[in-house]
Formats: sequence, structure tokens, C-alpha cells
Amino acid sequence: MLIVYNAYVSILDAIILGIVQGLTEFIPVSSSGHLVITQNLLMGQADHLFIQALDFGTLAALVIYFSPKLIDLFKKVFFEHDYRLARNIIITCIPAGLLGLVLADFIQKSAVLLNPLTVSIMLALVGVLMVVVDKLPKKSARATGTDLSPRRALVVGLAQAFALIPGVSRSGSTIIASRVMGLSPKAAAEYSFMVSIPIMFGLIGKLLLKPTDRAYMAQHLDVIVIANIAAFVAAILAIHFLLKYLSKHGLALFGWYRIVLASVVITVLLLQ
Repeated sequence: MLIVYNAYVSILDAIILGIVQGLTEFIPVSSSGHLVITQNLLMGQADHLFIQALDFGTLAALVIYFSPKLIDLFKKVFFEHDYRLARNIIITCIPAGLLGLVLADFIQKSAVLLNPLTVSIMLALVGVLMVVVDKLPKKSARATGTDLSPRRALVVGLAQAFALIPGVSRSGSTIIASRVMGLSPKAAAEYSFMVSIPIMFGLIGKLLLKPTDRAYMAQHLDVIVIANIAAFVAAILAIHFLLKYLSKHGLALFGWYRIVLASVVITVLLLQ
């Protein structure tokens, strides 16, 4: 499949991509997968740098929403000398962080991995896994990321590394692994979000380091700002919804959604 990148993204496309990014970055349905499907079926393929720039809005939403927990983490580390949660977050971030530095450019330009068929297959496979994991007994709500052992935190990190493949989902992989490691659905989601913060800071830092990337963002600043505002608002709503939903329910709904979406996309591709 030949991927053609558009030098310019219209305001309407920017808003659509921002909403898709914000809604699906934290809900475990794969933002990268939805962006690939949205672009291939509804619009032209946006430049991969534009898609990367959407992390500004979603990261801002995450930091603002979790600011009380971030302040609490700061107090625990520097005043109470309780390093357990900070240690686990660092351990979990290492595998995805290292692989991301090595493979990010390859993945963003891979015609195979960015193919809607590949994305749909990954959506379905992880969806099935979510339905299966949802059968696990729900642990005590008191179990949090702090209670993970270093080894279990590393297992979650290794699972998160698979999210580099479009269609897997960073939040989905960490929530699934955290559930297997003994956390409740809500606690697993909260840990997934806390782990996402340093990862996303790293992605943005990488984007800002390259002069060519900075020049691209300056050239397309208007649509990038609009897209990030849309992503920010959508992400706030998505985070709030997911945490409230998982406080009473499991992952099965999202698993079935992924399976149905994958089936629809594959059917459309076969009919084209």
C-alpha cells in the first residue's frame, strides 16, 4: 500500500484528528490504530509529524487531570521517602522508551504496520485478549501501582512496548498487563495513565530536539494548535469517562468494540 503524506491538513481534518486522538489515546482502543483507519477511510494520510504533534494536547490533559496525584507522588518521594510508585513507573517506562527511540521512525514510515488491515488484525487480537482478561477476579480497590513489585512493573513495561505497533494501544496493553499482575481495572487504568506521562514527555522532547521538526510545526502552527485544543478537550472527557466506567466495570466492552470495529474495517477493505 502506497502512503502519500499531505503537506497541509485542513482545519476540519485537524479537528477530526484531534478528537480521534484525544478520545482514543487513553481509552484502550488504540489511538494510532484509529488515526490510521480515520485517515485511510475518510481523508488523506496526514504527515506523521502532524500526528506526533497531537501529543501536546493529550499530555496537557493528562497532567492537568492527574495533577493531584502527581503532587502526591512528589510529596511521597521528597518528603516521605516512599519511592515505590516512582520506582515502578520508571521500571515500566524503560522497555517502551528504549524501543521507541530505536524503532519509532521505522514504525511511523512502515507501509505494512500502517496498513488498515494490519491495524484491524491487532485491534481484534487485543480485543479478544481484553475479553479473556476481563474474566479475571477483580482485586481490592486498595491495590495500586505502588503495590507492584519491581518484577511485575517490568512485566507491565514489556507489555507496553508492544503498543508501538499501531492497533495495540498503549493504555490497553498496560491495563491488561496490570490486571494480570493483580490490580483492579480502575487501579490498572490509573497506573497506565501515570506511566504514560514520562513516555509522552519523551516523545514530545524527541520532536522538539530536531530543527526540521520544529520548522514543520512552526509552518503548520495554526492547524496544530486547533488539533491540540480538540485533542485536549476530548482527552479530558475520555479520561474521566474511563476511570468512572472502570470503577464498576471491566474491559470487555472495549474488547468487543475493538473486535466489531476490526470486522467492519476488514469487510470494507475486502469490498473495495
